[in-house]
Amino acid sequence: MKIEHLEERVNDYRNSIKTVVDKRMLWKNKTKDILLKTLQGIVQQYDIGWKVQELSWIHNNEAINITFDSFPQELIDCTNLIPAYQFLPGGALIFSQSYNGDIYVFMLFPEIENKPQENNMIELGVYTPESITQKLIVEKVDEFLKEIIKWEVPSLKNKVGY
Repeated sequence: MKIEHLEERVNDYRNSIKTVVDKRMLWKNKTKDILLKTLQGIVQQYDIGWKVQELSWIHNNEAINITFDSFPQELIDCTNLIPAYQFLPGGALIFSQSYNGDIYVFMLFPEIENKPQENNMIELGVYTPESITQKLIVEKVDEFLKEIIKWEVPSLKNKVGY
């Protein structure tokens, strides 16, 4: 017995699985390398206390991020003048491959002890693996830095970061 309307749906399902596999292979064979090389180049060219991390959770989720690891070296002496001033970890720009193979780009703000973590994230878009280019990566790093600057030195109307 052949059920025609189900055959079409079964074929659609097969094609959807193939699409996901193709996206995940593109991530593995090209996109991840572009992200690593571009972000590592940025870290080397602009030494402001950040580093690149390659993350792998469970079987179907990988990510590349750039995160602040320490104060910029040239500001250590200046920050030492205020002993209570501490580096706040947690600021990161993340390129994460989702279950369907697309790349979810978002940023996290630094963590402040005893402060609720609501609004600690900004979504910067979802992209197909083939659309992740050096130009897009640089644009997202620029966007990330703008948001971190606003967080560090908020307008007087906001109380972000205390």
